[in-house]
Amino acid sequence: MIAETYTNPVLDADWSDPDVVRVGDDFYLTASSFGRVPGLPLLHSRDLVNWTLVGHALERLEPAGEFTGPRHDCGVWAPSLRHHDDRFWIFWGDPDQGIFQVNAPEIRGPWTRPHLVKAGKGLIDPCPLWDNDTGEAYLVHAWAKSRSGVKNRLTGHRMQPDGTELLDDGKVIVDGDRIPGWFTLEGPKLYRHDGWFWILAPAGGVETGWQGAFRSRGFFGPYEERIVLEQKDTDVNGPHQGGWVRTPSGEDWFLHFQQRGAYGRVVHLQPMRWGTDGWPVLGADGAPVAVHRRPGLPPQPPAAPATDDDFPGGRFGRQWSWTANPPPLSASLERGDPHAVWATQHSGDGLKLACVRSADAHDLRRLPSVLTQRLPGTPSAVEVELRLDSREPGARAGLTVLGDAFGWIGLQRGTDGAAHVVHRFAEAVAERERDAGHAPFAPEGRVRLRIEIGAGARCRFLYDVGDGPRASGPVFAATPWRWVGALLGLFALAPAGQGHAGAATFTQFRISAL
Repeated sequence: MIAETYTNPVLDADWSDPDVVRVGDDFYLTASSFGRVPGLPLLHSRDLVNWTLVGHALERLEPAGEFTGPRHDCGVWAPSLRHHDDRFWIFWGDPDQGIFQVNAPEIRGPWTRPHLVKAGKGLIDPCPLWDNDTGEAYLVHAWAKSRSGVKNRLTGHRMQPDGTELLDDGKVIVDGDRIPGWFTLEGPKLYRHDGWFWILAPAGGVETGWQGAFRSRGFFGPYEERIVLEQKDTDVNGPHQGGWVRTPSGEDWFLHFQQRGAYGRVVHLQPMRWGTDGWPVLGADGAPVAVHRRPGLPPQPPAAPATDDDFPGGRFGRQWSWTANPPPLSASLERGDPHAVWATQHSGDGLKLACVRSADAHDLRRLPSVLTQRLPGTPSAVEVELRLDSREPGARAGLTVLGDAFGWIGLQRGTDGAAHVVHRFAEAVAERERDAGHAPFAPEGRVRLRIEIGAGARCRFLYDVGDGPRASGPVFAATPWRWVGALLGLFALAPAGQGHAGAATFTQFRISAL
């Protein structure tokens, strides 16, 4: 039986900077993916509560040469998702490159190659608007001070209706420095409603900020402002940056994120209505709701983005992403899987990762070939079976919790030819890993790995070489990256050198509630 209420967050993992659109009876959501590949995740729902991951809009980050190694705070920042002229459109800002756009006839693609709409440093959080009444097209964006020296303001442009270029140099349409108490104004979403241009935009920073609304009769202003969602006496810190969507029956809802440390930016659903004064009212009179009546939509079975994976045929599910662009395939393999350089397809189940040779094998944060997915937002156990097939001394493979600090447990081939269980970690300030536990022998090079993630993202590492699970080393507190929550990862490595270094096989990846 479907419950009459839902509980926030509706996406309890790092789906950062969400934006949402409805097409017919279907809702679609995208989120920031920063330096991970593939990028721009695409989620689908019929009820705004239950979501599944259906694909990605960005196969590789461009320019490709800029993302051959991890750049966890770069790449795809806050995207906007729209549907116009029978196509889906996503605009995003790369803080080092400029404003990009991709589009597709269907949510599952095919998506166009990224098109650079406007080059420039610090251009972030773009959102387009096609005005159906006038045929005009507009775009608003924010600024990253780290690249441009400018922040706390929104700039508006007229845009070519085909979304390929901007038609002017832009004008500051909202200057946060002129609004008492406002700072770090960013993440604008642009709409038309009731004869007004509306910009829904957060301010105050991700940890402690609020959601603002701005309105003007003309796109270029002047705009008046109001705070429409803030923490008040709830435990939802910094509730902001998201998108407004209307159901077929006319209900209004707002999806936004909450920053939760190592768990990243989890997604909440707020009821929304228009007050008698014409301004939007979010949540419970401007405070986030924890539990609320479900949207008036057809009941749907419980669903969430996939986490478990049996890796059929050596392929990994949509929930996984690399920490940088995979290297290009040779000409003879160009028609194959773009990820086949690091992950080999085969006839059975299990993920076969090549032991990638690297001089940086001592620091997983530097490696592009770590296959990752989001850390679950509730206490969970993560398990996977590992077989180290490589005979190369120093070859290693394992399961990691990866952030500014990292810890991992797995197998390493010793100079004696045996595979040993190893457990290593590195603090955020450390330049290389160090041992955290013992190194027992793993018969036949096999081990069952387990990480138990408790409250506060505190992680306990365990292994099983056939005689039952055993704990290893001290508890490790997961940490986020600068803008990204901690990641779960699988990897296979070998010391720098020449020739193929063999592989490791992972099977039965599972995440279960604790």
